[in-house]
Amino acid sequence: MNQELLILQFQQKDVKAYEKLYNLYCNSISGVVNNIVKNDDVTQEITQDVFIKAWNKADSYSAKKGRFFTWLLNIARNAAIDYTRSKKFKQSKQNLNSDFFVDILESSSSLDNSTNAIGLKKFVTKLGDKCKAVIELLYFKGFTQKEASEELKMPLGTIKTRNRSCIGELRTMLDV
Repeated sequence: MNQELLILQFQQKDVKAYEKLYNLYCNSISGVVNNIVKNDDVTQEITQDVFIKAWNKADSYSAKKGRFFTWLLNIARNAAIDYTRSKKFKQSKQNLNSDFFVDILESSSSLDNSTNAIGLKKFVTKLGDKCKAVIELLYFKGFTQKEASEELKMPLGTIKTRNRSCIGELRTMLDV
């Protein structure tokens, strides 16, 4: 079947044209999405959303502006990037709680001499509670400074200043 005719039928909301285009482009779109999100379940969900968006906005496609595949690819790429910017994605990628690492440091059996060669345990335990809270959110949990500000109910400027001073304390301890 002629691709231009298939796309025209798709724009006219022909379900069979939708199925054919889905089968034709599904694997390519999934590959592009998976390169961005790197999660098979999420890739499948986003790929389906891409085709639904294309179906709902089919009238906005114009052959004069480019190929159908390129148009579909742009929708997929934008959807995948939007997902990686979402709070759900960021929370799934957060690092472990710093308490987990402190417990490891306190248990001498889990650390050999080469792991604790720089005396990491000594530096972590010397930080004040205010520094521990800020460092934990920013460096162990992957929060932005704004998110840390909201979590700790402190002004953004205070978080920035405290972060700078805590890093300074660590540098002093490490003689850097």
